[in-house]
Parts: sequence; structure tokens; C-alpha cells
Amino acid sequence: MAIFVYTARTKKGDKIEGTIEANEKRSALLAIEKLGHIPISVVERGAAAAAKNPDAVEHFSWHGRTNKMRPREVLIFTTELSDLLASGMTLGNALNALANRKTGRPSDKIVVGLRDEILQGTSLSDAMAKHPATFSKLYVSMIKAGEASGALDEVLSRLVEHYERVQDVKEKVVMAMVYPAIVIALGILTLIFSMVFVVPKFQAVFQQLGQTLPLPTRILIGTSNIIGKYGWLMIATGTFLCVMAARGLKTERGRLWWDGFVLKVPLVRGIVASAIYSNFARTLGTLLTNGVPVLQALGIVEQTVGNLVIGGEIRKAKDRVTDGTTISGPLAAGKIFPPLMTDMLAIGEQTGDMVGSLTHIASRYETELNRNVKIFTTALEPILIVFVAAMVGFVAVSILMAVFNLTNGLNV
Repeated sequence: MAIFVYTARTKKGDKIEGTIEANEKRSALLAIEKLGHIPISVVERGAAAAAKNPDAVEHFSWHGRTNKMRPREVLIFTTELSDLLASGMTLGNALNALANRKTGRPSDKIVVGLRDEILQGTSLSDAMAKHPATFSKLYVSMIKAGEASGALDEVLSRLVEHYERVQDVKEKVVMAMVYPAIVIALGILTLIFSMVFVVPKFQAVFQQLGQTLPLPTRILIGTSNIIGKYGWLMIATGTFLCVMAARGLKTERGRLWWDGFVLKVPLVRGIVASAIYSNFARTLGTLLTNGVPVLQALGIVEQTVGNLVIGGEIRKAKDRVTDGTTISGPLAAGKIFPPLMTDMLAIGEQTGDMVGSLTHIASRYETELNRNVKIFTTALEPILIVFVAAMVGFVAVSILMAVFNLTNGLNV
């Protein structure tokens, strides 16, 4: 049995220190919780002297800079916290229960950090604001509104519903892009394999026979020679251009160009625009439902909409808003949002049910997103088949033309 020195908080929030005897640290933690206290730090007495050195003590508080939760982990954390609070558990105990689950992921340290901040008297919204890479401004603003209204568990439930829908939209967009990416990649790999390994073998046969080859065959052989001789240079150049393009797209100017470009590409623009409009309506409606002021809500939506072109238009609309409530007119003035959307929003403002109108708008564009995804996959399949068939077919036809030409020459 070892002696552990611990620091904990009572149910009233008072900080206490003491010692407890246990076989291991985990048992000490359980024993402290059975006493009705919430542990902050537990150190074996032999290492208690190291407590003066913060780096030597395994404190539960954490102020990491790089660790963050993935979107799916945030959704799971929000769901579990909402369920615990709905069951009647206090916020501190709920966070403590979640903190004691050791998964080995960065989320463990973040939850522990939140718990310790709460025990020190910090509000949950302020504690989450210290982790901007994990909790967005939308998330923090809604938590702050829930704390002000005393309905934190209800706000967390709405957040769960919101993020589930947003995640569903993202997955639909990604899945729509996966199939064409796989087909194009396989087509290009097949072409490269033919150029590097298949064509050179036929070229050796054609050279031995010494007859004039058809133009398509000569083009194919020349392309194969270029790839074989300068393939490494082409790969290096392509990699360099991809890296530079990726860096350029990370700049504000590059992102602005790309976000405008995807809104103009046929087939793709319908998917992207529908996803953005549904996300805009769903996010704005969620914020307004939880009492966030209109101007502040527009500012949050601007940063979470995921497109700089539309985000910039939202910022302009926010600057045009004068009475703090009417936003359909300023949004329509930019001529970026579709008239149907702004008209539906105007009706909601006139009837005093803007949240209801935003819900209808979100549902309408989620339905349109599903339709656009079907159109995209249906139209893209024959296009990709023709594209891949043209590449592979050119190789096959060029070789067959040469074979037939040589066969005819031998017969003569």
C-alpha cells in the first residue's frame, strides 16, 4: 500500500488537501471520489517533493497548444455531456466522469483541462474558448447563451443535433467526390503502366521489323519515350506545382479565388452552394434559438460558413443591418444568395418566426443537396467512362493499328 497526497474540491467548491492510502493511483482516485470529492491532482508521497516542479507532477489541468479533438470526437463529447447533465448530474461531476475515461486521445487532456477550469470557478464557455482549435465560436457562443438561460443541457442537445446534420452534409459532399477521384486515379495509373511497361515491349518488336508505323503509333511511342526518359522530372515538377498550389490556396487570396471558382463549375456548384446555404440557415437558426443577438450570430455564421465569397457577403450584409433584426434585405442586396432563400427569410421576419423560416430553408437546401449529389454522380459516371475509355482505347488502338499494318506488310 502506498500513500498518496491529493488536492481536491468538495461539492461546495472548497479546495482541500489530504492523504489517502491505496494500492495504485487509480484506486486512490476512486477512493477520493467515494469521499464525495472531485480530485484535481494525486501524487504518491515519495514523489510529493516533485510537486514544486510543475513538470514533474501529473496534474489534471492542461493548457496544451496543439492537441485538439476531431469533429467526430467533439460530437461524441457533446452527446455524452448532454446526457449526463440531463440525468441530473452537476457540470463538475459530469466533466469529472468524462475526464476519468482514459482513451489515450488528445480529447482526454482537453476534457481534464475543462474540468479543472470549472473547479477553479471558470465558466464552461470561457474554458472552451481557451481551445479554439476544438470548440468553434459557434459552439462557445451557444454554451454562453445556455449558461445565461440556465438551460445548458438543452443547448448541448441542440448542438448535438446541429453538428450531426452538418456532419451528414459534409459526408454527402465527400462521398460525391470519392467515386470520380477513384476512377480518374485508376485510369491514370493504367495509362502510366501501359506507357512504361507495355508500349516499350511492342516498340522493340516494331523496330526489328523496320516498317513505317501509323501516326497514332508514333505518337504513342514518342509519349512513352518521353515518360520513360523524363518521368522522374515530370513527377518532381508535378509534386512541386501541387505543393505550391496547396500553399497558394491557404492564403486569403488563393482561398477567395478557389471559393469563387467552385461556385461556378457545372455540376459541382449545385452541391457546394446547397451545402453552404443549408449550413448557413441551420447555424443561424440554432444561434437565434439560443438567444444570440442577430449581429453577433451573423458574425459567427460568417466564420463558419466555409466559403470566403459567401462569408464576405454575409459580412457586408451585417454592416448593412441597422435595426438588428431585419437581415433578408441586406442579404438580398448582395445578389449572392438565391431570391427564394431571401424571400422565405423575409416572410419569417414579417410573421415573427424567423427561426421557423430558417428551419424550412435548411430543410429545403438539404433536399436540394441530395438531388444535386444524385445528378452529379449520374452525369459524371458516363463522362468518366468515356474519359478513361479514350485514354486506354488510344493505347490499344495505336498498338493494333501498328500490328495490322505490319501483318499486311508481311503478307505482301
